Amino acid sequence: MNVEATINKHPVISNTPAQASASRSVTNGLAENIAVALVLDNVVPNGEVRTRIPRTGYVYDPRMMGHAEFNDPDEMDDDDDDKHPEQPGRIESIDKCLQEGGCKALMHKIPIRSMRQNEALLVHSLDHWQKVAAIEFMDVEAIVNSRTYYEHLSLYVHPKTPEAALLSGGGVIEASLAVARRQVKTSFANVRPPGHHAEPEEHMGFCFFNNVAIATKVVQLETPIRKIMILDWDVHHGNGTQRAFYDDPSVLYISLHRYEEGSFYPSGAFGSMEACGEGAGLGTSVNIPWPTKGMTDADYIYAFIRIVMPIAYEFAPDLVIISAGFDAAEGDKLGECHVSPAGYAHMTHMLTSLANGRVVVALEGGYNLKSISTSSLAVAEVLLGNPPPLMPEQQASEVATETVWQVSRVQSHYWKSINPKQCEPQEEVEDETISITELLKLHRLEQLADSLQVFAIPFVDEQLQEAFDKQVLCSADFYSHQRAVLFIHDYGSLRGELEGATHVNLDVEKSYLLDATRQLTDWLAADGFSLLDINLFPHRLKKNWIALHKGGNELMLTKQLLKYLWDNYIELAEAEEIIIVASGHSCRILSDILINRSVERKLKAVIQVVGSMAPARIPGSEIDVRNWYTQHSLIIIPKSHPCLDERNFMNKNGRVEIIASEKPTLGFTEGLPFIKDFVRKKLNMQQPAPTQPVLLKMDGTPRT
Repeated sequence: MNVEATINKHPVISNTPAQASASRSVTNGLAENIAVALVLDNVVPNGEVRTRIPRTGYVYDPRMMGHAEFNDPDEMDDDDDDKHPEQPGRIESIDKCLQEGGCKALMHKIPIRSMRQNEALLVHSLDHWQKVAAIEFMDVEAIVNSRTYYEHLSLYVHPKTPEAALLSGGGVIEASLAVARRQVKTSFANVRPPGHHAEPEEHMGFCFFNNVAIATKVVQLETPIRKIMILDWDVHHGNGTQRAFYDDPSVLYISLHRYEEGSFYPSGAFGSMEACGEGAGLGTSVNIPWPTKGMTDADYIYAFIRIVMPIAYEFAPDLVIISAGFDAAEGDKLGECHVSPAGYAHMTHMLTSLANGRVVVALEGGYNLKSISTSSLAVAEVLLGNPPPLMPEQQASEVATETVWQVSRVQSHYWKSINPKQCEPQEEVEDETISITELLKLHRLEQLADSLQVFAIPFVDEQLQEAFDKQVLCSADFYSHQRAVLFIHDYGSLRGELEGATHVNLDVEKSYLLDATRQLTDWLAADGFSLLDINLFPHRLKKNWIALHKGGNELMLTKQLLKYLWDNYIELAEAEEIIIVASGHSCRILSDILINRSVERKLKAVIQVVGSMAPARIPGSEIDVRNWYTQHSLIIIPKSHPCLDERNFMNKNGRVEIIASEKPTLGFTEGLPFIKDFVRKKLNMQQPAPTQPVLLKMDGTPRT
């Protein structure tokens, strides 16, 4: 076949002579590559060329830039740092980059229109519609007087806001309908304001209408397409989109986002891995909540391979819509992650293998103009048929693999394709054998029994008894002693002990465990504390308790354990001076007990030896708890920990001591002097007197 002649006969998406000319002048051979791909896609066995469907549609309108922060002339400043992150230039910057990169000339322009009221009401209430529409009639005084109200919702308004919001929503609708109706194969909606935070009754988080949710409903209503997958890679959880389809089995919502125990915007438990849907939609909400900033290409790709794509293939969508926020991109000050344009390209490429390649990309967040522009260009090139660029060899972080493993444990109850063993390889053992982790825990238990008179606490709760039998140990004087240490850890967990290790020396690990335990017991004896030793690494459960409790997982089980112990043992004990010392993975559950129980009367200090894991996060909404926590917290943290790069980390977390070791057991050893000093100050204890030398007479008797 004469490909060149066919290209000339069927030019690539050249709606105008100018576009045709531009498409022939694209650098790097992009136009030629796409042209050949399109022609070959449309060749039938007899050699004839079918009517060609344009490869990729594009939606853009500069009128959406009318939504801008309204400032008095006297307050205006040319400093970019003073500009609101959701600034009008976001979409203009992307449009310019797509044009300069040669992609815009290859795209079919999809006409934009304003979203209609009946479309918006598929997701939002009439009251919400009217509330947004009324912004058009606000004068300068009304805007200034309402600024505090809108800032509380993380919004700003302008008389042009309703027009921009309706164009944004209408643009995503038209981009989605064009793909659903096979007018184009893929589409890119370069729109603003974003939408995924907007809930049925409320605008919030830079969002006024939920563009993607509304477009999804319209597509289902006006086309034969029923099963739609929404992939949200914005660094913030799309609370509005998830809520719109929480009980809808026809829509699969998957989100990868910073969560940090619910303290990262939009805050709360709705973005947790346990929020899986309800009713008929149970299992169709999938959250991959990153516990910290700094996530990379390797982390996202790992989550795609282990969680996103297996579930997506099993769901088998008819259409894929990407809520494409680029605030996890390298350089974004709000997201503080490190996803590259190549990373976004690879994720897009994987998603184009679904739904016969029918993919819609709708812009959400992303606030670094260079980052969102280059990332959008990389995504557009994949939509146009180019392969994603090669990436350097990378390895997912320990935080990412741990998070994905936890998510797999939750989602395996709803999806046959998810196997937790593939995410966290574990030894297959028979009932009569003892696992390595159990041996490590037994070694430690023996030493505690030798050094302290301890006994195991039994549980009335059958689930807790099976999971934590002989893992909560209590010193004999715990109930009558005035001072007690709650030592919360997962010693014996090879996940917890061996972060980043490529091989395991069990003799060395046993030595670390026993040495840390010996130092703990020596400290308790020297300073007169009783002990409640809580090992949060559970036994393998014979019954599938997690499946019986919808949305449950190991994290929920450990939170349940700690609250059970507080209610039934700590509150009933005579001790009035309680110290919590948490290690490694165990730190993440502390915020739950601090928020959900009145601990202030007895609890005098909260100490965390975090290793490579994230410390407890107290949401900003819990003002009293956060203030108390700041005054009573000590964190022992490795010098390489990413949290140290966070702004105000030191101020938000009380006393912070930096050490060298990332291993929790070694961190305890290195941090013990800081722990002792902190506890003695909090309890107004006297520092131990230095040992005085004893002078002897010539006959060996002490001098008087």
